[in-house]
Amino acid sequence: MFSFIPNEYFLLAFGFILLIKGGDWFVDAASAIAKKFKLPELLIGATVVSIGTTLPEVMTSAMGAASGSGAIAYGNAIGSIICNTSLIAALTIAIKPAKVNRSTLIFPVSFFFATAVFYSLNAYIGGTFALWTGIVLLAAFVVYMIINVMNMKKNPVGDDALDTPELHESEAEQSDSSPILKDILMLVLGALVIAVGAYLLVESATSIANQLGVPESVIGLTVVAVGTSLPELVTAITSLLKGHGALSLGNIIGANVFNLVLVSGVAVTINPFDIPLNSMLFGQNASLVLDLPIMFIVMGLMTIPAIISGKLRRWQGISLLALYAAFLVMQFVFVTPV
Repeated sequence: MFSFIPNEYFLLAFGFILLIKGGDWFVDAASAIAKKFKLPELLIGATVVSIGTTLPEVMTSAMGAASGSGAIAYGNAIGSIICNTSLIAALTIAIKPAKVNRSTLIFPVSFFFATAVFYSLNAYIGGTFALWTGIVLLAAFVVYMIINVMNMKKNPVGDDALDTPELHESEAEQSDSSPILKDILMLVLGALVIAVGAYLLVESATSIANQLGVPESVIGLTVVAVGTSLPELVTAITSLLKGHGALSLGNIIGANVFNLVLVSGVAVTINPFDIPLNSMLFGQNASLVLDLPIMFIVMGLMTIPAIISGKLRRWQGISLLALYAAFLVMQFVFVTPV
């Protein structure tokens, strides 16, 4: 009945579904295990949940790098940052602007821009992501996590705000009713489902790109990036519905840091690759003149005004959405394959 739809599109959609469901199982199981060991709520959110929502990007980029599709791995990491910021965060900001805690933003935002500069220097100067680059990025991820944990121990703010009696009671019931073995099995199952989904996503996206004559990096920057960012979208919508719009900003910034240091670090370490040269914009490498500059612009537009004023404003969300629309037009209309 659906013979007119190529199999690749079914596999692409199925890969997305597996990524979302696998990520959901992984996060739930990991959170349950962490709570059984009496880890702080903020520590769980900043480590287990943040890494869990970034797992689709990690697995997709790792699979892409392992299969020799460095452009997919590169495009997924950069594209997810752009999508997280100028689509997902932008929607929540445009719909319901919120106040933010400036002091809590300074470290993750500074860390992001520092690693983004390091990442970009490799692209602009060397034109390649070597093994040592991947190792440095993974080391930066470890440092970022250690500093976060240390900061939370020194300043355990936010636990009370996030820990309502109803939530505490619900978590206690889940913790008591769920055996540790079941949680471990769900953790493993979630990781396996994510791995299968990532494999299907990369293979189908690569095939579609070849059929349509669209560069792999463009597919990675758009279709794959949006698909692997769905967990962040769900988190943002949930935060917005519960009246915690500012929480979405923290989640997005954390996910963007992980995309640079963890997602890219894993992909580069598995299989170092050159900066993609398969797409051009007005005679220049699109990765260098469009993708990386847009990454800096959207992150700066979202975070710098918030740090200065302590508020997210509706004009930021609208501007970011307009930038994302322009970015998509540039990718599909003006970017040409080599």
